[in-house]
Amino acid sequence: MTDILVPFKTYHALIISILFTLVAGVSCSDLTEQESQKVTEALNDSLLSSTETWDLDMTLTEEGLKKVRVRGSYSETFNLPDLKETRIKGPVHIDVYDSAGAVKTVVKSNRAVYRAEESLFELYGNVRVDTRDTTHLESEYLKWNQSKNLISTPQFVYITTPTDTTTGSDFTGSTDLDNIKIRNYSGSSVINRN
Repeated sequence: MTDILVPFKTYHALIISILFTLVAGVSCSDLTEQESQKVTEALNDSLLSSTETWDLDMTLTEEGLKKVRVRGSYSETFNLPDLKETRIKGPVHIDVYDSAGAVKTVVKSNRAVYRAEESLFELYGNVRVDTRDTTHLESEYLKWNQSKNLISTPQFVYITTPTDTTTGSDFTGSTDLDNIKIRNYSGSSVINRN
Protein backbone atom coordinates (compact mmCIF):
# COMPACT_ATOMS: atom_id res chain seq x y z
CA MET A 1 0.00 0.00 0.00
CA THR A 2 1.27 3.47 -0.81
CA ASP A 3 0.48 6.36 1.49
CA ILE A 4 1.00 9.83 0.05
CA LEU A 5 1.08 12.61 2.58
CA VAL A 6 1.77 16.31 2.20
CA PRO A 7 4.69 17.17 4.48
CA PHE A 8 3.63 19.47 7.26
CA LYS A 9 6.89 21.06 8.29
CA THR A 10 7.22 23.83 10.81
CA TYR A 11 7.81 26.54 8.24
CA HIS A 12 4.69 25.42 6.34
CA ALA A 13 2.66 25.71 9.53
CA LEU A 14 4.14 29.16 10.16
CA ILE A 15 3.35 30.34 6.62
CA ILE A 16 -0.20 29.03 6.83
CA SER A 17 -0.73 30.65 10.25
CA ILE A 18 0.59 34.01 9.05
CA LEU A 19 -1.48 33.92 5.88
CA PHE A 20 -4.60 32.89 7.78
CA THR A 21 -4.08 35.72 10.26
CA LEU A 22 -3.43 38.13 7.40
CA VAL A 23 -6.57 37.04 5.56
CA ALA A 24 -8.68 37.10 8.73
CA GLY A 25 -7.27 40.47 9.82
CA VAL A 26 -7.72 42.09 6.44
CA SER A 27 -11.13 40.55 5.79
CA CYS A 28 -12.78 43.65 7.19
CA SER A 29 -11.25 45.59 4.31
CA ASP A 30 -11.19 44.09 0.84
CA LEU A 31 -7.96 42.55 -0.47
CA THR A 32 -6.82 43.87 -3.78
CA GLU A 33 -6.76 41.33 -6.61
CA GLN A 34 -2.94 41.39 -6.53
CA GLU A 35 -2.82 40.70 -2.77
CA SER A 36 -5.36 37.91 -3.12
CA GLN A 37 -3.28 36.32 -5.90
CA LYS A 38 -0.13 36.48 -3.74
CA VAL A 39 -1.92 34.75 -0.87
CA THR A 40 -3.17 32.02 -3.20
CA GLU A 41 0.30 31.51 -4.73
CA ALA A 42 1.93 31.30 -1.30
CA LEU A 43 -0.59 28.71 -0.14
CA ASN A 44 -0.14 26.66 -3.32
CA ASP A 45 3.65 26.79 -3.10
CA SER A 46 3.75 25.72 0.53
CA LEU A 47 1.18 22.93 0.25
CA LEU A 48 1.71 21.40 -3.18
CA SER A 49 5.47 21.58 -3.75
CA SER A 50 6.33 18.15 -2.37
CA THR A 51 4.82 14.89 -1.20
CA GLU A 52 6.20 12.10 0.93
CA THR A 53 5.56 8.37 0.63
CA TRP A 54 6.48 5.60 3.02
CA ASP A 55 6.84 2.02 1.76
CA LEU A 56 6.92 3.19 -1.86
CA ASP A 57 5.60 0.71 -4.42
CA MET A 58 5.32 2.44 -7.80
CA THR A 59 4.60 0.82 -11.17
CA LEU A 60 5.47 2.60 -14.42
CA THR A 61 3.43 1.55 -17.43
CA GLU A 62 3.57 2.33 -21.12
CA GLU A 63 0.56 1.77 -23.37
CA GLY A 64 -1.01 -0.41 -20.67
CA LEU A 65 2.05 -2.66 -20.26
CA LYS A 66 3.98 -2.86 -17.00
CA LYS A 67 7.52 -1.63 -17.71
CA VAL A 68 9.07 -0.96 -14.31
CA ARG A 69 8.21 -1.57 -10.65
CA VAL A 70 10.07 0.54 -8.07
CA ARG A 71 10.07 -0.17 -4.34
CA GLY A 72 11.75 1.75 -1.54
CA SER A 73 11.32 2.49 2.15
CA TYR A 74 10.65 6.22 1.67
CA SER A 75 10.37 8.79 -1.10
CA GLU A 76 9.89 12.50 -1.45
CA THR A 77 8.61 13.96 -4.70
CA PHE A 78 9.38 17.56 -5.57
CA ASN A 79 7.22 19.40 -8.09
CA LEU A 80 8.75 22.86 -8.24
CA PRO A 81 9.44 25.04 -11.28
CA ASP A 82 13.18 24.28 -11.12
CA LEU A 83 13.09 20.83 -9.46
CA LYS A 84 10.90 17.94 -10.58
CA GLU A 85 12.15 14.64 -9.17
CA THR A 86 11.45 11.81 -6.77
CA ARG A 87 14.16 10.90 -4.25
CA ILE A 88 13.88 7.32 -3.07
CA LYS A 89 15.59 5.94 0.03
CA GLY A 90 16.36 2.29 0.24
CA PRO A 91 16.84 -0.32 0.07
CA VAL A 92 15.66 0.45 -3.48
CA HIS A 93 14.46 -2.50 -5.58
CA ILE A 94 13.57 -2.09 -9.28
CA ASP A 95 12.11 -4.79 -11.52
CA VAL A 96 12.36 -4.18 -15.29
CA TYR A 97 9.84 -6.11 -17.41
CA ASP A 98 9.99 -7.41 -20.98
CA SER A 99 7.12 -7.08 -23.47
CA ALA A 100 5.56 -10.35 -22.20
CA GLY A 101 5.41 -9.05 -18.63
CA ALA A 102 8.25 -11.19 -17.24
CA VAL A 103 11.04 -9.68 -15.12
CA LYS A 104 14.14 -9.38 -17.31
CA THR A 105 16.37 -7.32 -15.03
CA VAL A 106 16.50 -6.59 -11.28
CA VAL A 107 18.29 -3.48 -9.99
CA LYS A 108 19.08 -2.77 -6.33
CA SER A 109 20.73 0.22 -4.67
CA ASN A 110 20.89 2.20 -1.43
CA ARG A 111 19.03 5.18 -2.89
CA ALA A 112 17.77 6.55 -6.19
CA VAL A 113 16.54 9.71 -7.89
CA TYR A 114 13.84 9.49 -10.57
CA ARG A 115 13.14 12.30 -13.04
CA ALA A 116 9.88 11.37 -14.81
CA GLU A 117 10.09 14.13 -17.45
CA GLU A 118 13.45 12.72 -18.63
CA SER A 119 12.64 9.03 -17.96
CA LEU A 120 15.88 8.99 -15.98
CA PHE A 121 16.93 7.07 -12.87
CA GLU A 122 20.14 7.74 -10.98
CA LEU A 123 21.11 4.99 -8.54
CA TYR A 124 23.59 5.50 -5.72
CA GLY A 125 25.47 3.23 -3.34
CA ASN A 126 25.92 -0.51 -3.62
CA VAL A 127 24.25 -0.70 -7.05
CA ARG A 128 23.56 -4.25 -8.25
CA VAL A 129 22.09 -5.28 -11.62
CA ASP A 130 21.08 -8.89 -12.28
CA THR A 131 19.69 -10.11 -15.60
CA ARG A 132 17.72 -13.28 -16.20
CA ASP A 133 20.65 -14.74 -18.16
CA THR A 134 22.78 -14.52 -14.95
CA THR A 135 24.86 -11.50 -15.95
CA HIS A 136 25.68 -9.42 -12.86
CA LEU A 137 26.94 -5.81 -12.59
CA GLU A 138 28.15 -3.94 -9.50
CA SER A 139 29.03 -0.25 -9.12
CA GLU A 140 28.57 2.64 -6.71
CA TYR A 141 26.68 4.79 -9.21
CA LEU A 142 24.56 4.07 -12.26
CA LYS A 143 22.52 6.32 -14.55
CA TRP A 144 19.62 4.68 -16.39
CA ASN A 145 17.92 6.41 -19.31
CA GLN A 146 14.72 4.39 -19.43
CA SER A 147 13.47 5.75 -22.76
CA LYS A 148 16.76 4.85 -24.50
CA ASN A 149 17.22 1.54 -22.60
CA LEU A 150 20.74 2.73 -21.75
CA ILE A 151 22.70 2.48 -18.49
CA SER A 152 26.02 4.19 -17.82
CA THR A 153 28.54 5.17 -15.18
CA PRO A 154 31.91 6.92 -15.24
CA GLN A 155 32.82 4.97 -12.10
CA PHE A 156 34.32 1.52 -11.62
CA VAL A 157 32.17 -1.46 -12.65
CA TYR A 158 32.48 -5.17 -11.98
CA ILE A 159 30.60 -7.47 -14.39
CA THR A 160 30.35 -11.24 -14.16
CA THR A 161 28.79 -13.87 -16.39
CA PRO A 162 28.98 -17.65 -16.00
CA THR A 163 32.23 -17.61 -18.05
CA ASP A 164 33.70 -14.08 -17.79
CA THR A 165 34.72 -11.44 -15.29
CA THR A 166 35.16 -7.87 -16.52
CA THR A 167 36.16 -4.72 -14.65
CA GLY A 168 36.76 -1.15 -15.73
CA SER A 169 35.33 2.33 -15.73
CA ASP A 170 33.41 4.59 -18.10
CA PHE A 171 30.74 1.96 -18.77
CA THR A 172 27.70 2.17 -21.10
CA GLY A 173 25.31 -0.60 -22.03
CA SER A 174 21.73 -1.81 -22.41
CA THR A 175 19.64 -2.68 -19.34
CA ASP A 176 19.85 -6.40 -20.10
CA LEU A 177 23.67 -6.05 -20.35
CA ASP A 178 23.73 -7.58 -23.85
CA ASN A 179 25.56 -4.71 -25.52
CA ILE A 180 28.23 -3.07 -23.34
CA LYS A 181 31.24 -0.79 -23.75
CA ILE A 182 33.91 -0.29 -21.08
CA ARG A 183 36.95 1.94 -21.17
CA ASN A 184 39.92 1.14 -18.94
CA TYR A 185 38.99 -2.52 -19.40
CA SER A 186 40.39 -5.53 -17.56
CA GLY A 187 39.00 -9.05 -17.56
CA SER A 188 39.30 -12.81 -17.70
CA SER A 189 37.42 -15.54 -19.57
CA VAL A 190 36.97 -19.27 -19.33
CA ILE A 191 37.54 -21.02 -22.65
CA ASN A 192 35.63 -24.25 -23.07
CA ARG A 193 37.68 -26.61 -25.30
CA ASN A 194 35.23 -29.50 -25.61
